[in-house]
Amino acid sequence: MISIDPVIYQQLCQTLSVNKIYLEETSGGSINKTFKLSANNRTLFCKVNSATNFPHLFKTEAAGLQLLNHAGPLRTPKVIGLLETHSFQILLLEWIERSTPNHTFWKSFGEGLAALHSHTQSLLGLETDNFMGSLPQKNKSATDWPTFFIQNRLEPLVQQCHSQQLLTTHHLLSFQKLYTYIPGIFNEQSPALLHGDLWSGNYLCAVDKQPVLIDPATYYGHPSIDLAMTTLFGGFDKAFYEAYHYHTPLPTNYKEQWKVCNLYPLLIHLLLFGKSYLSSIESTLSDFQ
Repeated sequence: MISIDPVIYQQLCQTLSVNKIYLEETSGGSINKTFKLSANNRTLFCKVNSATNFPHLFKTEAAGLQLLNHAGPLRTPKVIGLLETHSFQILLLEWIERSTPNHTFWKSFGEGLAALHSHTQSLLGLETDNFMGSLPQKNKSATDWPTFFIQNRLEPLVQQCHSQQLLTTHHLLSFQKLYTYIPGIFNEQSPALLHGDLWSGNYLCAVDKQPVLIDPATYYGHPSIDLAMTTLFGGFDKAFYEAYHYHTPLPTNYKEQWKVCNLYPLLIHLLLFGKSYLSSIESTLSDFQ
């Protein structure tokens, strides 16, 4: 059994109404400690983090999973338990056995994402802020996508990167010019329910070859946010995009939309990991100068 803080261990036992649990540390936790938890012939996925470094991180993650689950077209792990104390937070989720994606998986994934994006509301954003990875994500409501995207996504990160000397004043001027183009780039679209952080590390292929969404940064926004993220680090099959397009045809300038949308995660990576991501940002900015 792996060593873990006795207080956390006791809290887990009390939550599950057992005397003993077994924990096996798993990979994939970049900012969290993650474990395969076994107790009384039951297996769960357990995430542990500081309650002070990332306040209510798991509360917002659980809410996002439940919002996606309520929408229905794509599976998410069931939320089993959520614990918060003054020093730590724990999220217990259904354990999902994995398998290797095939054509059926990718087709179902594309169809499911199109169906997820059909869940709309009148306002962009979300009632609460949440997290994109380890960074707080603002979800202040807006009625039009350009305003929301600039004010809640790009501008706060541009300012942070500039204050840390990761972007120059010239970059700031380039972003200001880009902002004038954004209203003409994006088609009118009812705010769609998004996963929000849909890169290749945030889905699973279950044993029945059905896709499972994990680690959401959920809000209502433009569908190109999710689709763009799938291309940022690769890993999504052609059948995924074909299935999505069959059910929800992509706009003619979708590649332009995706490139602009990916400025958001690229700025996050610039802020967190440094200037190796700057050239990709500059490439997009150069298209609008």
